[in-house]
Amino acid sequence: MLRNKNLFLTSQGLICPDRIIPVSYGKGGISKRPKKHEPTTPTGQHTIIGMLYRPDRLKKPRDWAMPILINSFWSNDERDPDYNLMVTYSNTYRRKKLRVPTPTYDLILLTDWNWPQAIKGRGSAFFIHQWSAKKAPTNGSIAMSREALFWLAAKVDYGTKITIKVT
Repeated sequence: MLRNKNLFLTSQGLICPDRIIPVSYGKGGISKRPKKHEPTTPTGQHTIIGMLYRPDRLKKPRDWAMPILINSFWSNDERDPDYNLMVTYSNTYRRKKLRVPTPTYDLILLTDWNWPQAIKGRGSAFFIHQWSAKKAPTNGSIAMSREALFWLAAKVDYGTKITIKVT
């Protein structure tokens, strides 16, 4: 386990105690002050606060992991009272579908960016997930190979810290 260990995201990748994981991050790079809909990954120290997985594709990876069900969405609409939380479908608010056909969101680590008290204009959470294509930039999340993501998920605990530095 990487309990109480700090991971570091730098231009080299995600630096873990015994390896460096190649990753991609926001198309706009790393930013001190990301804004809503800006494809940048926020600097600072962040905490792993959750793990989501597709139970139709994977066995439960950790006892604290939550399933991504058919009606699982992520609220990314600032008008939504449940902004920046996993929710069900709504006709009223914009919500990002989590159960997608590609394996990108088969396993997701959640961070505490703009959580638990979401601030409007700061953008919703960034995830740690599988690459959609090898080393393809994200909309602000951190992405890596499936193998690396599964390794990381087996090692981190709720509360593991990730420090992101401007490079």
